[in-house]
Amino acid sequence: MKWNDISKEDILGVLGIAPKRTGGERLLGALGLFGLGLVAGAGAALLLAPKPGAELRRELGRKLGLELGDEPSANGHSSMEDIVG
Repeated sequence: MKWNDISKEDILGVLGIAPKRTGGERLLGALGLFGLGLVAGAGAALLLAPKPGAELRRELGRKLGLELGDEPSANGHSSMEDIVG
């Protein structure tokens, strides 16, 4: 083996050191952690909401401009379950 055949990765591997990550790799990792935090926060907010489910859905429907009641509205939907699935 000649000295010219030895690469930086070979030396780092022998020493047990990983090469430095690029800016793009660090950004992707940070965005992934941020997304995970968003999902966990949204889940915690829904679980810890002080209103019961039906009341929360009714309020969301009002904020979204959906008519939710006992009788079907003009669009034919009578509840949030009909709309969401």
